[in-house]
Amino acid sequence: MPVFLARHTIPGLGIVVDPCAAGLVLIVTALLCIGIKESSVAQTIVTTVNVGALLFIIIAGGYLGFKTGWVGYRLPSGYFTFGVNGMFAGSGIVFFSYIGFDSVTSTAEEVKNPQRDLPLGIGLALSLCCILYMLVSAVIVGLVPYHALDPDTPISAAFTSYGVEWAGYIITTGAVTALFASLLGSILPQPRILMAMARDGLLPSFFSDISERTLVPLKSTITTGIFAASLAFFMDVSQLAGMVSVGTLLAFTTAAVSVLILRYVPPDEVPLPSSLQHFIESMSSGDIQEVDCNKIKDLAGSQSNSQNLDEKGIALLGHPLIEKGVAQDEQKEQMRRKFAAWTITLLCIGILILASAGSAEFLPCILRFTLCGVGGALLLCTLIVLARTDQDEARHSFGHSGGFACPFVPFLPASCILINTYLLIGLGSATWIRVSVWLLIGALVYILYGRTHSSLLNATYVPTAYADDIYRRSSAQLA
Repeated sequence: MPVFLARHTIPGLGIVVDPCAAGLVLIVTALLCIGIKESSVAQTIVTTVNVGALLFIIIAGGYLGFKTGWVGYRLPSGYFTFGVNGMFAGSGIVFFSYIGFDSVTSTAEEVKNPQRDLPLGIGLALSLCCILYMLVSAVIVGLVPYHALDPDTPISAAFTSYGVEWAGYIITTGAVTALFASLLGSILPQPRILMAMARDGLLPSFFSDISERTLVPLKSTITTGIFAASLAFFMDVSQLAGMVSVGTLLAFTTAAVSVLILRYVPPDEVPLPSSLQHFIESMSSGDIQEVDCNKIKDLAGSQSNSQNLDEKGIALLGHPLIEKGVAQDEQKEQMRRKFAAWTITLLCIGILILASAGSAEFLPCILRFTLCGVGGALLLCTLIVLARTDQDEARHSFGHSGGFACPFVPFLPASCILINTYLLIGLGSATWIRVSVWLLIGALVYILYGRTHSSLLNATYVPTAYADDIYRRSSAQLA
């Protein structure tokens, strides 16, 4: 490697700079500025090479392992050396390897059928990569004991120890393409997130500009690339890995909590932009009465009388018994929503207590087990309560109907929150301090700019039942 690309230490400051890493980030940024199709072609090529290198490691390494008897697993201290906490601590650090999967959702506007293709693509890619990651780790640790691995080049050094020096060229090629693919997957979503935030008024309109030639958010992409190159130039990779892992885990945890909220207590009202004000005002009393008639039919609960209710629904709206029944149903629904909201809150508190006590090895055993028992009991009780609580009917019409729906609610989201919280706690105080600085900067941007320029300032809040009809009317007029 040329001298000007090698790592250097700034005299007097002790800061290690990496020009090669910054240059690679700028190259990937330039590729993303060309267009999404060109980026997809490059991503396909490097991913194919990367997968080929991984398959070579698994097959060739497996052959060497079976030939030599997997010497790496013959440890005096046993296979599970660092215990459960050590396993989760390592998982939290390398969690950034899965950052590309959630970023796929940010390209929904550029997918032909996002409701079908995005969940399918994320599920298949995640399953395939997870299997490959686990197999490669199992093979390499089996070839060489974990404490004897070279921290800089663990895979190629493992093959070199068996006299297979030529394998290093294949592994190096795969490592370079993997790094390239990882950068593409990491930098691609951020400009689109900035673009969406700028459209909502949370950032200046500078970030929402779309290039007429390449049809990509060019200014956001260039800004993201320069900022990422600066971080790669000045910061160590271990520090960046921890920060990225925290961000990814926080995003996944927020998504899991949001699933519970949208299933049990979705918003009663949704904000509509001021551009739809004409359609909001055009909602006649007949449209509102039509929705109320549907409520009356649900209250009656008899299919034989539904036709009569269609004919006499408007006349029944003012009947005292009907009004009393609708009011009682609304009161019960409000009670159910409050009960579900408090249950979700207690669920998150129980998970936090359980995860914190489980990773706090410095606490006395009695106190630690007591806290684990309290947190586990609270988690279990709230899960049972949520499982027996009716989910909100508005979940069927909230957002875009017909798309992917999370299965096994509330058990799958609760498991996701528990695991992610445990991983977050184990990432260390230094990582959390750095991430807190970034969170503070984001909060200042919102307070100083986003709060006063948000599109929600001029938005009109309408009941969820009317929002779909308003959107349909506006789409029909535009067509």
